[in-house]
Amino acid sequence: MFMAKTLTKKEQDFCDYYFATRNPREAAIYAGYSLNPARAGAKLLLKSAISDEIQKRDSKNAARIEEICAGLRRLAFGSVADAVKLAYSEEPLSGGQIEELDLFNISEIKRPKGGGTEIKFFDRLKALEKLQTLCEASGESRALPFYEAMEKGARLLYADKNKKPDVTEDI
Repeated sequence: MFMAKTLTKKEQDFCDYYFATRNPREAAIYAGYSLNPARAGAKLLLKSAISDEIQKRDSKNAARIEEICAGLRRLAFGSVADAVKLAYSEEPLSGGQIEELDLFNISEIKRPKGGGTEIKFFDRLKALEKLQTLCEASGESRALPFYEAMEKGARLLYADKNKKPDVTEDI
């Protein structure tokens, strides 16, 4: 039976620093490989136990990033209908009624002394900016650049008049 090799403390440190910097030379230096750190970093990356550890961390990180993106999408595009329902309710809602409401986009709720309800929402534009930054940093790009979309549209418009253009082509 094959047993996975456990990493030494220095190898674990190398994985930690490599995961943070993506630079094998710097990670080797921080982990304590002072003799030719560039070569040490390259050799360490070739070890199967280390590459497996880095791959495991990458997959965990991808799952975390997707979870964060889902939350940011919900903040940026989520409905505020339940918050409006809460603000305009004449009588206080019961605990069960409140639990049924989607109040994810709310950052703060106040009841001023004069009556009424004040509701503050998370900033949708900031959520969109963070979402864009996170998607760019993770290499994810779901939006087709505008000029590419225009080019593809122009190609379809000028396609042979006798041939019905395939709309899915090159998209």
